[in-house]
Amino acid sequence: MMNICKYWKSTCRGLLLLFITGTGYAQDLHFSQFFNSPLTTNPANTGFIPTADYRLGAHYRDQWSNAFVPYKTLSISGDFQFLRNKFPSGWMGLGGMILQDVAGTGSLRSTKVYLSTAYHQMIGVAGLLSAGFNLGYAGKSIDLTKMTFGDQWNGKFFDQKINSLDLNNIQNNTIGYFDMQVGMNYSYFPTDDIYFHTGFSVHHVNKPRESFFADASGYENRISQRSILFADAMIKMNDWVILSPSMYYTAQAKASEFVIGMHANYNLADDGDQQLLGGIYLRSRESVIPMVGYQWRNFKFTFSYDVSRSSLKYTNPGLASSEMYLQFDGVYSTNYGSGKQSLCPNFKN
Repeated sequence: MMNICKYWKSTCRGLLLLFITGTGYAQDLHFSQFFNSPLTTNPANTGFIPTADYRLGAHYRDQWSNAFVPYKTLSISGDFQFLRNKFPSGWMGLGGMILQDVAGTGSLRSTKVYLSTAYHQMIGVAGLLSAGFNLGYAGKSIDLTKMTFGDQWNGKFFDQKINSLDLNNIQNNTIGYFDMQVGMNYSYFPTDDIYFHTGFSVHHVNKPRESFFADASGYENRISQRSILFADAMIKMNDWVILSPSMYYTAQAKASEFVIGMHANYNLADDGDQQLLGGIYLRSRESVIPMVGYQWRNFKFTFSYDVSRSSLKYTNPGLASSEMYLQFDGVYSTNYGSGKQSLCPNFKN
């Protein structure tokens, strides 16, 4: 039993060390409701708000809450359209977001601030091409008083009084770096009842260095570029139902993720001011993600829960995750139709 306990504790702390050093390809930020996180998915989405002029969003994810390395992620974002009358059939978008991620019992904390911009140009009467980028600053910190390392095991427990070689190699408990993402999107609106949207983005274009270790320690750890491909659509079936299928694929270093699914908006009122949302998504080889939500006028709230399908769920049920999202869409004028073209299917058409 003592050997099992020793192995398990060593594994937990070893995994945490991998997240800190990056040699294990530390997890990049991600949301199961990727369709509700447009700015983190692709900076070209900045200012692409088909039925409004600006939007504000707040996202919270509680991942692996009972596991040995839980994650709590919070995102606050906002973007708006401007210069709509300065370009022929085009406009600019400007936005920003603040992201915070906490792993473990406060041992690893990440805070990121990004500003993004994009340009959107209509192509004919049914197409839209978008391109954008964002720049930001990321800061990370660790609480060394809450950490132990493998070479501090004394045969019975981890003793922080034992000098650790890994701890000696840590140069700072806080780091920071600049980061950059770029992306392009294409949207197609063949009729008032159908909309298609697809895009590709590259994150960490500048491959910033992320390490708490001294340069001479051998842990250079440049963040690998991350690519994201997504596609979604909206199909208005009738005056009561709109279907929204979507897919998402991302790859970074040796890790990849594929999510596919669909949700529906059900109209509870003739004018679409009240809508019930529901759907299900599948993350390949990992989890099933049911989602429910409610929309009242310009406010939308959604909740999803990741039900683990991997073999790890039998050894640790805490691998399940929950996610909440709140969004507000606004217009510059009290007259909804003033200078605003609704590009997507909606119940007001």
